[in-house]
Amino acid sequence: MIRIGYACQTIGIPGTDFKSCILRNADETNLRNIITHNLESLERILDYNISAGIKLFRITSDLIPFGSSPVNKLEWWKLYEEKFALLGDKIRQSNMRVSLHPGQYTVLNSPSEDVVKRAIEDLEYHTKILEALGMDKKNKLVLHIGGAYNDRQEAIQRFINNFRKLGEHLKDRIVLENDDRIFRMEEVLSIGEKVDAPVIFDNLHNNINPSNENYDEIKWINLCQATWKPADGPQKMHYSDQNPNKKPGSHSDTINGETFQDFCLRLNREDIDIMLEVKDKNLSAVKCCNIIAPKPSVKLLEREWSRYKYLVLEKSPKDYNHIRQLLKVKEEYKAVEFYKYLDHAMEQVLVTGNGINAALHVWGYFKKCADEKEKVTFEKKCSYYETGKLSLNGLKKYLWQLSCKYQQSYLLNSYYFKEVM
Repeated sequence: MIRIGYACQTIGIPGTDFKSCILRNADETNLRNIITHNLESLERILDYNISAGIKLFRITSDLIPFGSSPVNKLEWWKLYEEKFALLGDKIRQSNMRVSLHPGQYTVLNSPSEDVVKRAIEDLEYHTKILEALGMDKKNKLVLHIGGAYNDRQEAIQRFINNFRKLGEHLKDRIVLENDDRIFRMEEVLSIGEKVDAPVIFDNLHNNINPSNENYDEIKWINLCQATWKPADGPQKMHYSDQNPNKKPGSHSDTINGETFQDFCLRLNREDIDIMLEVKDKNLSAVKCCNIIAPKPSVKLLEREWSRYKYLVLEKSPKDYNHIRQLLKVKEEYKAVEFYKYLDHAMEQVLVTGNGINAALHVWGYFKKCADEKEKVTFEKKCSYYETGKLSLNGLKKYLWQLSCKYQQSYLLNSYYFKEVM
């Protein structure tokens, strides 16, 4: 079965934020507090992934503040050994696969020895996270080749030389990815074959920085498959859509469901993991999981609808009614059509009257439990919003507070509050 995942953060899931700090505040007490908070957030994300059936996830590189820097002198992998063991158990028991993606400053082919030294330190930090979680070699670190430094072939050879000097524990984790500016697919494949490292195909990077070989993306994916050994786990790739309103390489706000379905039909394989790189993170992951669900059921869409309905009502009453009608037919599974209406609603410009209408529907959950003071406050905030004295988020923050106070679980799980929770 294809596993579909997302990167680093969730949208609309309470208590899943990650904290950091600036250098001057990186004392032991603050570092401990941040690490504790971040591990709790990671646990909530894993719990959410398990409940949503998401089995592929990229852990943020910011999990441990200053994790690869001498500024952080904590032996965090020992201090939090029990917590890491708990998180690792959840990952394994749910058959989830995790990864990390060191950032743009982790450059293994730099002509600067100091930069390479810091890159290796960063790879050690990322590997230590996977080791602390007890993850096997199927859980990887994704790495780009780096810069060209005015001599492409020399830069490639420098990467190969430096990679070969790495410890086996790092080599076993690293997978290589084509990028959108410098190193194209055929170059990364060649490097991967020389250093015996698996290669990831990124479809958007390949579209922007195409190979000299006139291959379609399915051909490239199949060529990359040969670099993955059984010990590396199933082949993995990155999938994203171009944001039409931003510069080339910018990820779209959401994955186009119809395009993704067509891609999977052309791929015609299930022995592959697909990491989505998209602004709405887990929302697109669930969308894509539902679109290619091995056991399609309208209940999957109804579950989605329970989280989206008031957000859709706020943005587009017309699409709200289309979806309601669509879901009345229990015998048909029209996932792509469902998400077309949903995505269309999200693109609409907010109308004040629609915002009030949705807020009144949400307020309906509190009519029997809210006191007179809360009723007056709500009416006043509605009036302020209508006259431009209060933003819609200001109104929704009040409804969120009421949802928390009265433990309205249906609302607490709603994406209606995703901008204010």
